[in-house]
Amino acid sequence: MESMIVRTERLKKYYRLGAGTVKALDGIDFCVKEGEFVAVTGKSGSGKTTLLQMLGGLDRPTSGTVHVDGKNLAEMSKDSLTVFRRRKVGFIFQNYNLVPDLTVYENVVFPIELDGAYIDRDYIERILFMLKLQKKTEALPHMISGGEQQRAAIARALATKPSIILADEPTGNLDTVASHDVLGLLKMAAEEFRQTIVLITHDQDIAQMADRIVRIEDGRIVKGCGMDAGE
Repeated sequence: MESMIVRTERLKKYYRLGAGTVKALDGIDFCVKEGEFVAVTGKSGSGKTTLLQMLGGLDRPTSGTVHVDGKNLAEMSKDSLTVFRRRKVGFIFQNYNLVPDLTVYENVVFPIELDGAYIDRDYIERILFMLKLQKKTEALPHMISGGEQQRAAIARALATKPSIILADEPTGNLDTVASHDVLGLLKMAAEEFRQTIVLITHDQDIAQMADRIVRIEDGRIVKGCGMDAGE
């Protein structure tokens, strides 16, 4: 049986808004197999980003559980969760979040240095080569294109050898050609380095590149995976 690297059960996240309640997530049962590439789609406000934040331990649920790589995130202290995120989860955001005064190479290894861990330079060089950044290592972010900046963000996410990569609209600022190029390279790199990907996207063409598509509406899964990833 293939192992599940992500599993949520009856996951809820409610917010108070005036006199009412917003049900951002309303009882989500969601799972991802190790090595799988899953795209989560849905309209703005459907709960996609909230789900990603829960999987990455960036927010706490109102109720329900989140297990990532064998850990129940709700049982972890704030400090333990910070270390867990740094070592086990790679984040890729729409706005890249590169440090402007660091070179591409320095940005990629920054999370490793932050953790005081050993930098596997051969591994980093393989990532940079696969993402076509080997000639851009000394460039500052403003000196390279948007697509190259996003590839640098992907390299940074892969650099710590995380168990799972969480990508929130990573091609939202790119044109169609660059989007497909970046996602194709992300998928290839993830397969090469045995990473699991959960991708949030509005773009159905991008979603089609995934192994499986899950659709969320009004905080509930309406297509894709219940507790059976093969559904």
